[in-house]
Formats: sequence, structure tokens, C-alpha cells
Amino acid sequence: MDRYELRRLDYSLSADHVDLQNAYRQFFKTHCPIETVRAAEAFGFDKSLWERLCAMGATTMALPESAGGDGATLVDLTLVAEEIGRSLAPVPWIDHVVAARLLAALGDVDAGIVGGEQIAALDLRPYAAPGPRLIPAGSVADHIVVRDGDDVVRLGFGTRPYRVDNIGKLPMAWVDPAGADSRTVLAGGQDAVAAYDRALVEWRLLTAAALVGLVEETMTIAAEFAKTRYTLGVPIATLQAISHPLANIAIVVQGGRNLARRAAWFCDNEPHERPELAPSAFVFMAEEAAKAATMAVHVQGGLGVSAEAAATAYLVRARGWPLAGGDPGLVAQQIAAIVADRESRAGRSE
Repeated sequence: MDRYELRRLDYSLSADHVDLQNAYRQFFKTHCPIETVRAAEAFGFDKSLWERLCAMGATTMALPESAGGDGATLVDLTLVAEEIGRSLAPVPWIDHVVAARLLAALGDVDAGIVGGEQIAALDLRPYAAPGPRLIPAGSVADHIVVRDGDDVVRLGFGTRPYRVDNIGKLPMAWVDPAGADSRTVLAGGQDAVAAYDRALVEWRLLTAAALVGLVEETMTIAAEFAKTRYTLGVPIATLQAISHPLANIAIVVQGGRNLARRAAWFCDNEPHERPELAPSAFVFMAEEAAKAATMAVHVQGGLGVSAEAAATAYLVRARGWPLAGGDPGLVAQQIAAIVADRESRAGRSE
């Protein structure tokens, strides 16, 4: 079996992957403690952290070399997304790199977007509709990419829209294309719509990876708490009512991680072979992240539900981040349609 065929089944990390993951884990550990996360909640964005992250090369790596980037794979990007979720970093990295990759695919990305000096955002609805759209990074974006019928359009605003409060603590804003100060049609037709849909797939995939990191850190917080709290002379971590739920969370982490990496590999190498994998990773983590974070809060009892507890910060984001892309149930319906269509085609070919 050659290496290419092996990678369809083997999702272990290479030495370069491990180095990349460790570098970003250390970066966020140093520059994004929970105090930084809390301080940024009013805006959903920490400008200083964003600038440090861009200087690290996190935006440049995501783009192809033809657009001035470093040509990272989607597997590489899932590793960075996982560390963003682990630290709850208040930066719109996923939205930016997905929108920037779309702009690069349509031949309209400049150096400012590549380096992160200008932030790009994307309308995450899989259809075009008139009126204002709720954009997850809308209050901090310099460029917002939306669909208008079969056209993909880049919008610019002289004054950024006001942030609206949201459970995910994102820099979210209502954006009305009709009120844009600049409007550039980037491309139109079937190919443009396909490129836009690919960007939505990448957003779901990277968000799933971020939720994996979020859940793993939530589990770690709860486990460390359980080791230090005693009842009847023994740590509560030894009780089945605590240890079994924590073990289930560990299973969720590993399952979601493997699914996200597998989806990333297929998106890069065989995008039409397993199109259901990326949305499946998203739907799985959207459901399981909220349940896991809730259990982690319960493990910590009254301390877990206090506003100051780190577990609470993880819980609200576990619930809010997936909703930035709309109802995950609609994505589940798309998965069902993909699978049903494949089964139908297989039946006709017999």
C-alpha cells in the first residue's frame, strides 16, 4: 500500500504536525490566559492578540503559495483551530482564513488580507436572501464576502456595524449589503457558488476542530477539579458518577478529532469522495460539545456555575460557536441528502 492510499486510513500526525501544534499551544498558553478571554468579552475581539497571531504566521499559512501564502493543508489548519478552541481565543481566525481562502480562489486577495492587517469575514448562510445578514465577525471585518444570487460579492463599510451581544461572545453584527459603501462582484455562476459552498464546508470543519480543543480543555479543568475534591475520604474522581462521564468526554474528544482530521484530508485530496465527512464532524461536535461542557460544569458543582469559573466560559462558547453558522440541524439534513443521493446513484448503477 503506497503512502497516499495509507493516508486515507491513517490520521496520525507527522513530526511537522506535532511541532506546529506545540508551537500554537505554547503561543496561546502564553498570550491568551482566561483573564484575556474575559477582558475581551465585551467586544468579542482582542486586537493585540490578533496582531501577535498574525505575526506568528497564522493567517499567511492558510493561503496557497500562488496568493502569497505558505500553502498549509486543511489538516494543518485543524491543528491551529483546535488550539484556538482550547484557549477560547477572542480572535476571528476561522472566519478570516475561510473568507481569505475563498477570495484567493476567486483571484481577489491582497497582501493586507494575507497578512491579517485587514480582516475578512463570510456570510455563513448556504443560500442568498435579501436583507441584513448576521455575520459572526461582522463588527471587526474590513471585507465581508456574501452571496447575491449566483454572484459572490465583496462588501466594504466605511463604518463597521455595531456588535450585537451573543452567547458565543463573538464579534457578531448585522450586516445589510444594501448599506455597504463599496460592492465588488468577484465572480458569478456555478463555479462561484461551488467555491462559496467549499468555504462554508471549511468553516464547519475548522469550527468542529475548535470545539474538539474546547471540549478537551473543559474535560481537563473538570478532571483536575475532581482530583482535589474529597467526599467520604476519597477524591470524587474515583466515583463512577464522576469518572464515567469524564471518560465519555474523552471518547468524544478522540472521536471528533479523528473525524475532523479525516474530513480535512479528504477535502484536500478527494473532495468529491466523502463530502459528508466535514459536515458530519460539525454536527457531531455541535451536539457533543454542549453536552460535554455541561457535564464538566456539573462535576464542579456550585463553583462550576459561577460567573467567574472558567468552565462557564467554555460552556457558553460550546453552545454559541456552532450557532454562528445557523441551525446545525439544517447541516444534518444536508448530510442525509448527500448520503441518500449516493445510495440512489449506487442503486441505479447496479
